[in-house]
Amino acid sequence: MKGLIKKTGQFLKRLELKDVLKEISEIEYTTINTNKKVEYLNLEVAFDIEATSTYINLDEKFAFMYLWTIGFKDSNYIYHGRTWGEFQELIQSLNKLFNLSPSRRLVIYVHNLGYEFQFMRKYFDWEEVFSIELRKPIKAVTTSGIEFRCSYILSGFSLERLAKNLVSHKVEKLIGNLDYSLIRHSETDLTIQEIDYAINDVLIVLYYINEQINYYKDISKIPNTNTGRVRRFVRDRCYYSDKNHKKASKGKYFRYRKLMEDLTLDPMTYKMLTRAFMGGFTHANANYTGKVLEDVTSIDFNSSYPAVMLSEQFPMSRAIPTKLTKEKNFEYYRKRFCLLFDVKFTGLIAKIPQENYISESKCWKLEGALINNGRVQKADILATTITEVDFEIIEQCYEWEKMEIANLHRYYKGYLPYAIIQSIIKLYEDKTVLKGVEGSEVEYLLSKGMLNSVYGMCVTAVVRDEIAYTDDWEINPADIEKQIQDYNESKNRFLYYPWGIWTTAFARRNLWYGIIAMGNDYVYSDTDSIKFLNYEKHKPFIEAYNKNLIKKLKKMCSLYKIPIEKLKPKTKEGKEKFIGLWDFDGHYSKFKTLGSKRYLVEHSKTGELELTVAGLSKKEGLEYMKQVCNNDHEKVFAMFDDELYIPADKTGKNTHTYIDSEMECMILDYRGKEGKAEARSGIHLEKAEFTLSLAREYVNFLNMLKAGYLYKGQKYI
Repeated sequence: MKGLIKKTGQFLKRLELKDVLKEISEIEYTTINTNKKVEYLNLEVAFDIEATSTYINLDEKFAFMYLWTIGFKDSNYIYHGRTWGEFQELIQSLNKLFNLSPSRRLVIYVHNLGYEFQFMRKYFDWEEVFSIELRKPIKAVTTSGIEFRCSYILSGFSLERLAKNLVSHKVEKLIGNLDYSLIRHSETDLTIQEIDYAINDVLIVLYYINEQINYYKDISKIPNTNTGRVRRFVRDRCYYSDKNHKKASKGKYFRYRKLMEDLTLDPMTYKMLTRAFMGGFTHANANYTGKVLEDVTSIDFNSSYPAVMLSEQFPMSRAIPTKLTKEKNFEYYRKRFCLLFDVKFTGLIAKIPQENYISESKCWKLEGALINNGRVQKADILATTITEVDFEIIEQCYEWEKMEIANLHRYYKGYLPYAIIQSIIKLYEDKTVLKGVEGSEVEYLLSKGMLNSVYGMCVTAVVRDEIAYTDDWEINPADIEKQIQDYNESKNRFLYYPWGIWTTAFARRNLWYGIIAMGNDYVYSDTDSIKFLNYEKHKPFIEAYNKNLIKKLKKMCSLYKIPIEKLKPKTKEGKEKFIGLWDFDGHYSKFKTLGSKRYLVEHSKTGELELTVAGLSKKEGLEYMKQVCNNDHEKVFAMFDDELYIPADKTGKNTHTYIDSEMECMILDYRGKEGKAEARSGIHLEKAEFTLSLAREYVNFLNMLKAGYLYKGQKYI
């Protein structure tokens, strides 16, 4: 081994491995014994690589690592190597130094482990690789006791955002300091700036893990995922006391276990639930697509999903198959129960031609349909699976010649369990009260992240293919019967899958109350927000909605004997923030949309432009447009149109190709130096160009709408 590089001041010093190990051996740390009979070194360690993507033989993609960086504890213990052989040697030495094994582990965090793992997976033997998505490991444990974890999956933040959220240490992600298009290899002479870039990335992760260890006091207690945080937080409150993770009482524990034993699934209803599941409603009023609007207001719900989980009643029983004998029976059931059913509409047509609710992708039978940017405007025949909440929206937005209901299942309904309610209230209170409070930054970020994840854990798939890794990735098809049985019998389960299905349904319904109320003034919506014209005109609706929501929340609080003040904690400035209410989100002097997840705004206060386009970097895409238009905002708005083109070096986006074969060749770097490059596997990254084009189907729909050719139902509201 040639030795490891360490930066001291503005100099790079090459150290012998024995000297590196001597330095590391002097780091103070504790060991943690877990109830899983695994001992962990309570020490923050971070790892990162830099790689080159290129072509050989004209058209063969090749990617290889040319620099790795590892950091221990803080900036005093950061080292660099150039080859996988050097890294293997270091890991072997660490195994001996710390006496590691599968039962005594050193955790190394990697930001986006899936990327590094693809490069290094064939250099180590693996004891365990845990992943729920193909090629995206959450955790990977070597047979020698090194446990790689993903800090990106844990935090949910990009490295740049992670740096901005650091509390104890201030490190900024170095943007633009490393030109990835330049070809480098393990013999390339790296500059101080290039080394600094690598050091900086490792430092960000080191300091983040340091904050996590300080918060949890124990590296073994840091969850693997962001959702894992809230899962542990809520589960403990369902089964245990708030202190020391001890059972509050046998009564509390067994009561909740009994509830879970009653709330079970069967394969048929689970499949129906997955068919009925939809996320947030995101769409644009077709009347305004492609038009520059002035004086547009944006409002959003204050914590929409958590508020719904507090205010609404959910399935609180097993699904009960139910036969309909008369039409009036359906009306009876929908008023008193949560319903899940298949429905077939004949001669369906929208009452509101420019905005439509039913998603084309959720229809399992669709004939003679007219599609509005992914939403069904009319159909000769449409079959889908919905809840009674979806039906409420459909009833207001469509009319039809004939409706047939099949596979009706009803659930007794009620509020979510008290422990769930209390958990949401606690997280919302912390998020509100701690925001901007000095010394509480970590707690604030954690509570905010967990609050946003409460809904997510409810819709975690019960049945999914098993992702396995031995020498390569494998997908083992799901055993539906077994996985549902395991779900029903799990002693740790504290959630019920239907709760997540109804959460999004209630949130969509609340959003559509606003869409319908605002009529032609409605412009655009996205999950929990609406952008619209004539703000003053619609203030009475906003006030009435908020008043009604408070009434519903008070009803829940009354049942559980919760002070309503808990739902309206005060900010640092002393302002009450009532959960779930419509709140002012911004005002735009100019607004233009080209459909779902595609809009450009000019903020009234600052005059700044903001671009949102799925698949395009907000910052880099906009900067290119401003540059082309010489920062003339009118020209930028004009440029933002069908067939907008952004060149590859201006999009901020890459395409990636997985390479699983071993490759080796001589490479000429950007300085003209030749060196050997090798990789057993890798990921080839390449800048991607971007073209914003409206689907022909959508263009035809817009033209028909503009020309007045679209028929609308007679009961237009």
